[in-house]
Amino acid sequence: MSFEEALKRLEEIAGILEKGDASLDETLKLFEEGMKLSNFCQKKLTEVENKIKLIVQREGEVSLEEFKP
Repeated sequence: MSFEEALKRLEEIAGILEKGDASLDETLKLFEEGMKLSNFCQKKLTEVENKIKLIVQREGEVSLEEFKP
């Protein structure tokens, strides 16, 4: 699953939960799914942030160093 797909699904879940029409069991399942997707997105954003931090300026040249977790 891509970041964009996960974010879209999170938006769908938020919309369903905001309506308040879901049963308690369905609300719990959606909340659980939303938390997993949120964690996934946060991990992806952290990875991208770390890659960006590795861009360094050396004597007027920009180089990209591979991020190694």
